Amino acid sequence: MTTIQQILPIDLSAITSGHLVMAVTGYSVVFLSLFLLALLFSVIPKVLSWNIRRTFDDEGDEAKKALAGNMIPGEVSAAISVAISLYLSELHDQDTAILTIKKVGKSYTPWNSKIYNVINFKGFQR
Repeated sequence: MTTIQQILPIDLSAITSGHLVMAVTGYSVVFLSLFLLALLFSVIPKVLSWNIRRTFDDEGDEAKKALAGNMIPGEVSAAISVAISLYLSELHDQDTAILTIKKVGKSYTPWNSKIYNVINFKGFQR
């Protein structure tokens, strides 16, 4: 029977206390920032809703104040946006994506031939 140390030989003596401190600091910074972002994203809708309700309280309109508490959830907004995106993508016609390249022979004109302007010095007089 093989052990894990035989399959994956790892030398733990190379890890110093400085390495451990750096790893713990890095992981804690990442998880703390993720926690703060999640907290921020959960608080922002509540603050905005509170601000709207406070504005409607100042105006005294009861219908608008009741409407301020009934915000559309994020899942509903996401479903509506996906439906609109799918609908708009169906409006475009589907091309076959087959390209045909034909070589077109161009007739000679002095206007499209630059070689004669570069090499032909016989008629040049000073």
